Amino acid sequence: MLKILSGFVLGLIFVAFLGYNMAPGLMFHERVSPYGLEETVARIQQNIEETGNGWSLSGLRNPAKAVQNDGSNTLPVLMIEACSTKYSAPILKDDSVRYLSILMPCKISIYQKNDGKTYIGNMNAGLMGRMFGPLVGEVMGHVADDQKKFVLFDASKPAPKMIEGGG
Repeated sequence: MLKILSGFVLGLIFVAFLGYNMAPGLMFHERVSPYGLEETVARIQQNIEETGNGWSLSGLRNPAKAVQNDGSNTLPVLMIEACSTKYSAPILKDDSVRYLSILMPCKISIYQKNDGKTYIGNMNAGLMGRMFGPLVGEVMGHVADDQKKFVLFDASKPAPKMIEGGG
């Protein structure tokens, strides 16, 4: 009996260890952009506007600016905010999941690291949605499909201009 109990406890510890170490990689996506910071932002903004499904830009924030204004030196970080009325409406209409409005608008972070490369980071909307039941899972599954389109770049198209501020 002691062997079974200790095996069970060790199994739980192992699963908790794996979950703790793997969760960030599952919950968030990070990829290197083939472009610089501003061009990456501009191309993602253009892709959002061209995706359809009710998507529109709702803002461009610079969270690094506050850190810089505080006297600290930090690498650039820009955050694109976009919202789709097609996907937000079912969640905002349902009292049982309206608290998930905290996840709106959809955010995509574009930032530089010390290696000099530009990166794109976003939440794994499909996985996150499945944690909140069938309605949210279905909606966020569609969001995840569209997010994949946001970061597909067509090198044959000229670089658009970055859209400053809100949409």
